[in-house]
Amino acid sequence: MSVKNTSLSRRAFLLKTGGASIMVAGVCLIPACGEETEVSTENSGLIEKEVGVWVRIQSDCQIIIYTPAAEMGQGSKTSVPLILAEEMDADWSKVRILQSPAEAEIYGMPWAPGGSKHMTTAGSRSVRHYYDLMRETGARIRASLCLNAAEKWQVPADEVTAREGKVLHTRTGREMDYGEIAVFGNFETLPDASTVKLKKPENFKLIGKSIPRRDVPEKTNGAAQFAMDIHLPDMRYGFIQRAPAHGAKPESSNASALLALSDIEATVTLPHGIGVIAKTLESGLKAKSQLKIAWSSTLSASHNSEKDLREYTPDGAELLTSKGDFNQALKDAHTVYDISASNAYACHAQMEPLNAVVRVAKDKQSAEVWVGSQAPDRARNSVAEVLGIPVNKVTMHLLYLGGGFGRRSWADYVVEAAQLAASVPGLPVKLIWTREDDFSFGAFRPMVKNFLKAGVDQQGRIIAWQNTAVGPGGNMSSRGAEMDHYDIAHVQLLRKEFEYGTRTKHFRSVGHGTIKFAAETFIDYIARAQNQNPYHYRQQMMKQNARARRVLERAAQMSNYDPTPKDGMAMGIAFADRDAYTCGVAQISLNRATGKIRVHKYWCACDAGIVVQPDNAKRQFRGSIIMGISLALKERIDIVAGEVQQTNYHQYPILRMSEMPESIEVEFIQSEDNLHGLGETALPATGGAIASAFAALTGKHIFDMPFTPENVLRVL
Repeated sequence: MSVKNTSLSRRAFLLKTGGASIMVAGVCLIPACGEETEVSTENSGLIEKEVGVWVRIQSDCQIIIYTPAAEMGQGSKTSVPLILAEEMDADWSKVRILQSPAEAEIYGMPWAPGGSKHMTTAGSRSVRHYYDLMRETGARIRASLCLNAAEKWQVPADEVTAREGKVLHTRTGREMDYGEIAVFGNFETLPDASTVKLKKPENFKLIGKSIPRRDVPEKTNGAAQFAMDIHLPDMRYGFIQRAPAHGAKPESSNASALLALSDIEATVTLPHGIGVIAKTLESGLKAKSQLKIAWSSTLSASHNSEKDLREYTPDGAELLTSKGDFNQALKDAHTVYDISASNAYACHAQMEPLNAVVRVAKDKQSAEVWVGSQAPDRARNSVAEVLGIPVNKVTMHLLYLGGGFGRRSWADYVVEAAQLAASVPGLPVKLIWTREDDFSFGAFRPMVKNFLKAGVDQQGRIIAWQNTAVGPGGNMSSRGAEMDHYDIAHVQLLRKEFEYGTRTKHFRSVGHGTIKFAAETFIDYIARAQNQNPYHYRQQMMKQNARARRVLERAAQMSNYDPTPKDGMAMGIAFADRDAYTCGVAQISLNRATGKIRVHKYWCACDAGIVVQPDNAKRQFRGSIIMGISLALKERIDIVAGEVQQTNYHQYPILRMSEMPESIEVEFIQSEDNLHGLGETALPATGGAIASAFAALTGKHIFDMPFTPENVLRVL
């Protein structure tokens, strides 16, 4: 049975009740939260209480914890509730995890102190941003459970303790499980955070342990639901023919003629294309293919990526930050080096193409959305805005995501679905982007060229460093240029913007994946020019940063790093600091006839502070490394006359199973440092490590990513 109370908002209800809600005999009194609350009526004696906004406790000892994180394979659906369960001393086997509603004011977190709250799952922020709040909330709930039990037993509160879903009074041997306490307990006001004690890390039972992810069984047995799985009565299918050159608008078309086709119910003109709504998927695709559209002129139509990249210059760049006196240090330098290193556009290419289901009510005063989104609150607000209705009239059903990498933090595809659905009110419309749509109208990692210049003293130490990032995308091109882990006294970081009208978007590791490749390849270049071991050269530049040096040294130990080529293979090393310190070592071979690089082994060391789920974190690192290798060796988007040349995976190859490294070893260094994000951390070092190995193997440096066979043969 699904029960909704639509007379009060969740926020208003919680304010009126002090955060507690009760369910008796199968009737749930909590308000609607964007998703229907499933309540079993099989046990007529079931009582459930909501403790604050994050937890519900049932009299059968089941505990429901809400998770605010979008689950797209990174494991946050498990990690964030696990932190709360740890401090709550919950029995993890009895914990059920539900997706929280898209209510940012209740479930969101600011990205910066004093900032507005949001629910965006991006930037490796979910676990580290919610860590303190979840611990504090869990501890307050544990304290409240203990207080309620102590009052029931009429014993001092400091005589009771909690353990694995029970409150115990050791002196009398009494115990009471959380379900029993839920029956009589008063949770309207939780103890103040300043009065509760958090666990010491050595007492953790869940954090830092091997705990299986909750989403894996559902994804294994097919029970997991993605938006693509949604099928509703009378559902229609929507497809959009979008502008071939980004920014172009439809000026004329044969859209009206398509209405004569069977199963075509409506066409919708959008600023960037024309949509068709059909009764069947097949008829919708066929109608889309028959659209003939005349497009307006646009800035991007003059963009030719390969040509424009060659013409980048650092002249006229804007100074972002400086340290010391770079210009004077460069004059004083014994030797000055300079290079440029570039990367092509790259596509998110997530496994599940963009899609969403939207149903606009017949009176157009409300809407329902079924979607996998990295930013569900943003999607909800955007749908409300485009439909001209209040946000609380948009009901969100949040589902699994088949990959995101930053692309699904935009709400453009959800807005499109709402625009199509508005033309057939009362009927649900499933908008599907084809794979070709994903490529041709993608939003790409920017094409960037980094111009680097450095001065060294007589001992070969870098005393002056300058990096100028040139390309589109604003700070997406220059993010990650800082290198505070190296002892360089005089630094200048600059950026020069180029605007082509081509859509760009945050990508896994944002700018770090490209700018760290450029910086680490340059350091490798300088080290070899000074006849120094690239590892030892970096080690000497980390005398003032023991944590960074420890990570570097551990990676070298793990791999038995030796830059000397052996048996047709060589090792390369690179360091990066995306959220946490990481160091990667790659072992490669090269087919000099074809120009194909093969990564055989990869080692990675990281100091990420407290790691909530070590096994899952290692899997995240391996996935990030594989993606980094794929980007370094294969992935590129080419644009000619504003049009994307790649249409599908046959033209945009990614690393295949047969091309995977034979082994990827990951090690986390024990540290009491603050918790850091891990979803993107391992990627930025991969390009530099492979380029370093290439230099060790061939004596030549490769500065343009990806290292396709054509690029490699050109260098050789």
